Amino acid sequence: GSMQGKACFERALRPLLRFRWRPKTGQQCQQHTTSFKLPQEIGIAGYSLLAVPITTFALGTWQVNRRQWKLQLINDLANMTKIPPVDLPEDLRELNNMEYRQVRVTGTFDHEKEMYVGPRSCIKQDEDSEEGPHKRRGGIIAPPGQTGYLVITPFKVKNRDYAILVNRGWVPKSTLPPSKRPQGQIEGEVSLVGIVRSQEKRPPLGPKNPSRGQTWHYKDIEQMAQACGAAPVLLDADFESTVEGGPIGGQTKVTLRNEHLSYIITWYSLSAATAFLWYHKYIRRRPLM
Repeated sequence: GSMQGKACFERALRPLLRFRWRPKTGQQCQQHTTSFKLPQEIGIAGYSLLAVPITTFALGTWQVNRRQWKLQLINDLANMTKIPPVDLPEDLRELNNMEYRQVRVTGTFDHEKEMYVGPRSCIKQDEDSEEGPHKRRGGIIAPPGQTGYLVITPFKVKNRDYAILVNRGWVPKSTLPPSKRPQGQIEGEVSLVGIVRSQEKRPPLGPKNPSRGQTWHYKDIEQMAQACGAAPVLLDADFESTVEGGPIGGQTKVTLRNEHLSYIITWYSLSAATAFLWYHKYIRRRPLM
């Protein structure tokens, strides 16, 4: 039995004993190595082009942070409009640091010198506010999409020797002439709360304001105050100031230029496109077409 096992073992080893290791010749090695091409050096030009997607990606990330900052600023300004009102300061220069703050004033309107800014759409109250989005005040409810004008009226401040400008609110174009809304032209002493506003910039593609007249395209406080002999101060009367037949108050909307989202899309798109082109040119080394 042991002899048979030994014979089987020798038969199993016989193929292995016939195998002899032979090192490959230089020509054979060359055949294998020439099939793999080492990538060429990227070089200064390649690394310079790589800076493009990196830089545009960094700019896109920076715009993300800027957008978050701008949204927070808008939210802070909106909250400022909810702070309880204060009396109009004796020194009007203090108003330069009080934009969007509520101010309480008492005086009389000079309707003979009222001015109009527009065309504008009506800013409605928030749906979750106590008044609701379409609380009827003055018998005027602005239909969606209807255009009209803001009524800016000089307001002679009580116990002061000057007048300021008050944005009484919005009226539809059909009732723009004062003769069509006589009930809203209130006489006598009035107390109201208004939000301090600053100079409104001319829209980039918008028309210029006329040198004279009652109708303006945007609120140029300096020019409008000079036209009616008032101090260069503008208050947006709040919604509660609205009277029967008069303009709809509360025409304040916190707005700041916020184009960061479009910049984010632009920079990240450029980063992705240039990174793709760089990868094909210097890594894959394949033409795009």
